[in-house]
Parts: sequence; structure tokens; C-alpha cells
Amino acid sequence: MFIQSEDTPNPAVLKFLPGCEVLPGEGANFSDAEAAADSPLAARLFAIEEVSNVFLGGDFIAITCAPKEGEAAHEQWRCAKPLVLAAIMEHFRSGEPVLRSGAAIREGGAQRGHEGGESAQANGADSETVTAIKELLDSRVRPAVARDGGDIVFSRYEDGIVYLRMRGACAGCPSATMTLQQGVENLLRYYIPEVSEVRPEEM
Repeated sequence: MFIQSEDTPNPAVLKFLPGCEVLPGEGANFSDAEAAADSPLAARLFAIEEVSNVFLGGDFIAITCAPKEGEAAHEQWRCAKPLVLAAIMEHFRSGEPVLRSGAAIREGGAQRGHEGGESAQANGADSETVTAIKELLDSRVRPAVARDGGDIVFSRYEDGIVYLRMRGACAGCPSATMTLQQGVENLLRYYIPEVSEVRPEEM
């Protein structure tokens, strides 16, 4: 099995491509070892001390490596990368599922897709706005950020403001705010006049 790795705009995150399907659908984000209990793959990765976040995409795994104090992210990856590659290879050779069947999708755990609820306003005319927002995100935004090992998902829409969650390489990325304001916000405002602003929402 040959696993490719790619840098991302976030220096703390590397994108790993195992050359096979990882998690079809909306992907899942794990913020700690406890949250990863439902994913044998994520649990293996969290056994590595340096790993602080795991995002499972359709055909990639974006892993955040928290640098030690006084150490740059790329220096931390020098030690962690071989361990991550070995863990990914071990998982796919084991035949275990990436996510256990019937795993609970919960806040703080395996956060998938559009898990954020729509606000109380999202009914009637607003529900059409929410549908349009999600369609634009799915067709224009998410495929683009997935190439960099990240994901941006809808959380809620209130009073003209769209709240989005950043996952994978997008979470904590120095350029993420610029991406939201100059890219996603402009796109949504152009196609959906009701949208006045886009804001990130903490997971």
C-alpha cells in the first residue's frame, strides 16, 4: 500500500491519501481520543502523542500535529509522520471499518456534514435561503477546500449571517479567515442577496 502525503495551507496539518476510499459522504472530525472511540482508524492515530485532531474525508485523512513548546509545526511532523503513515497502513491492512456501524454522531465526537441545526428562523422563506446556502457550499466551496485537506460546513443562518464550521486543515489555518471573508462570503452574497455576512463558528 502506497500512502501519499501533501502539505496544506495550515502548517500544523498534513493531508494523507491512502489511494482508496476513506469515509464516503460528509466526512467526520475528531478532536480528541475520547471522540475517536467510534473510529478504529482515528483511535489508532490518537495513540500517537503528537496528533491533536483527525479529519476523515472522502478519500483523504487530514491530521493536525500540535507542536511542542518552542518547536515549529514542520519540526514536530518530522518525528510524527512515520508513525502516522504506519498507523494508517496498519488500519487498512487490518480490515477494520473506518467508522463503526451505528456510531453515534454527536457534538464534540464524530462531527459529520451538516450536523449543525438550522435556527428557528430557518422556516418558510428562510428555509429556501438555507437550502441555497448548502447547495452552494456543497457544489462550489467544499470540493475546493477538500483539495487542501479541509472542509467548511454549514452550521446555522440567522439575521442574514451564515455561520460555518471549519474542519481538517481549515481549522486553525492562518488563512482561513481570509478564505471565509474574501472567498465564501463574496460567493454567497453574490448568489444569495439575503446573506450579509459569513462568520466562523467554533466546534
